[in-house]
Amino acid sequence: MMFFAFILVLAACGGNTDEGNKAEGNEATTTEEKGELVIGLIPSQSEGEMETAINKLQLELEEKLNRTVEIDYYPAYNGVVEAINYGHIDMAYFGPLTYVIAHNRSGVEAIITQLVNGEPYYHSYFITRADSPWETLNELLEEKENIDLAFASPSSTSGSLIPGVELKERGVFRDANDHDFNAVTYTGSHDIVAESVVNGSVHVGAIDSAIFEARIRSGAINEDDYKIIWKSEEIFQYPWAVRSDMDEATIQEIQDAFVAITDEDILNAFGATAFTTATNDDYDAIRNAAILDGRMDDDLGGN
Repeated sequence: MMFFAFILVLAACGGNTDEGNKAEGNEATTTEEKGELVIGLIPSQSEGEMETAINKLQLELEEKLNRTVEIDYYPAYNGVVEAINYGHIDMAYFGPLTYVIAHNRSGVEAIITQLVNGEPYYHSYFITRADSPWETLNELLEEKENIDLAFASPSSTSGSLIPGVELKERGVFRDANDHDFNAVTYTGSHDIVAESVVNGSVHVGAIDSAIFEARIRSGAINEDDYKIIWKSEEIFQYPWAVRSDMDEATIQEIQDAFVAITDEDILNAFGATAFTTATNDDYDAIRNAAILDGRMDDDLGGN
C-alpha cells in the first residue's frame, strides 16, 4: 500500500489547486426561489435495489426543503458528471473518484457525506466465497492465472481505482486488457460484484465495504457466504455535491435536511448509518490518487 500511503502524504502537504470556486453572485437558474431541486445518482447499486430508498428520500427532502425534488438514477457514472456540468441537475451523489473529476471540470462542491458508525470513512475489500481456499490476497495471487476477477464500475473508487492500484503495485494488473489473471470483468455495480462472487461467476471481487456491510445488515446477502481477503486503507466517504453557483442558504438547508435523516431504508441504500457535512478538501487524497493513476483526464467510461 505504498502508493496509497504516498497520496495521503501528498494530500496532507498540498493545498487545493482545483478550478471552479463557488460563484458569489448566486445567479442560479434552477433551484432558487424554491424551484425544483434535481438530484442525480451514480450506479453504486442496481436501480431496483435503490427504488424504495430513492422514493423515501425524495419525499423526505420535499417535506424538509418545502420544494419539489426529483431524483434521477443514471446507468453510467459519466452521465451524472455531464448532467451536473451542463446544469441539467443541481446536485449529485458521486463516488469519490467521480467527484474529484467533476470538481476539476466544473467546480462542483461536496457538501454532504455518509457516516458509518460515526466515521466518514470506508474501505475497498477483495471478497471471495467463504468456502474458497484463500485466506489472503497473497494466497489467491499464487494462482492468479486461474483466477476470474470482478471490479464494479471502471469509475468506482473502491470497486476499481484503489483495488486496481493495489494490484498494479503487486505487478499483476496493468489494465482491463493487460493483466495476469484468467479474466477481468466490470459488473457495473457493487451489489452485482457480491452476487457474482457468491454464485461462482468469479473467484474474487472488489467491493465498497460500506455497501457490503449495509447489504448484510439489511439481509440482502448473508455474511457467512463471504470471506474478506484484503482491506484497503481508509477512503473518505461518497460525497453529495452541488453545482458551483448554488447559494449558501440553499446549501445550508440541504445539509440540515440530510443530517436529520434517520430512515434505515435510506441510510442502508447508501451504506450509511447517518449523514454529515463534507468539503472539497476532504477528497485531496483521492484527487492525488487519480492524478498519479492517470484518471483525471479519463472520460469515466461506462458500466
